[in-house]
Amino acid sequence: MIDFLNNIDTQIFLLFNNTLRLSALDNFMMLFSGKFIWVPMYASLLYILIKSFTPRQVIIYVAAIALTITLADQTCATLIRPAVERLRPSNLDNPLSALTIVVNDYRGGSYGFPSCHAANSFALAVFSSLLLRRRRFTLFIFTWAAFNSFTRIHLGVHYPGDLLVGAIIGSACGWLCYRLARIIDSRRNADTASAMSQPGISLPVGLQLTPALSFSSITIPLGDIMTCTGATTVLAILVASAAM
Repeated sequence: MIDFLNNIDTQIFLLFNNTLRLSALDNFMMLFSGKFIWVPMYASLLYILIKSFTPRQVIIYVAAIALTITLADQTCATLIRPAVERLRPSNLDNPLSALTIVVNDYRGGSYGFPSCHAANSFALAVFSSLLLRRRRFTLFIFTWAAFNSFTRIHLGVHYPGDLLVGAIIGSACGWLCYRLARIIDSRRNADTASAMSQPGISLPVGLQLTPALSFSSITIPLGDIMTCTGATTVLAILVASAAM
């Protein structure tokens, strides 16, 4: 059974990494797969949180997002990879490396199952979509997570199975940490409500939230800020990759 699944995984990998490959996208895929290129998008998510929640809630949710990413990443990198020891297709010790096309000689680490890239991307996607619950945002963030994962096949550093299992782990971590954050937030709200009911105690009940980001006559709905930032980043990647 394991050999059968490995064979299917290998054939799908070779289909996208080799047969259907568009070499013109090499630079684009490498840039898209990078971590720091998405800092503006992450910053826009923080902005949305600041504008949508109280300072106490922002602290809870930012801490929960950090926990989500850490849990997903370490589950893959520290717990599973050393136990499974599945070589990346790009690893020179893997016979498949002779058929694997890599970009700029980038081969990643020794082991690739499951994919931390996919786990982290889907952990963020699940958590943020559950928290914000905006349709366009959800569509964007899951499309981003899926394509961010797919770039790893193009770069030759992951099998599709690595990505699938990583996405499942990341999604589970995202859901778990979201539920934990909501429980903590609910208990905090209950404590605040109880304190406010006591005579002689006056506490602020919240903030006046700004519904949108406005630049002169251009108004961007708050829920679309991260989507616009991400789309702008993709455009910048396209321009940069074309110039390379």
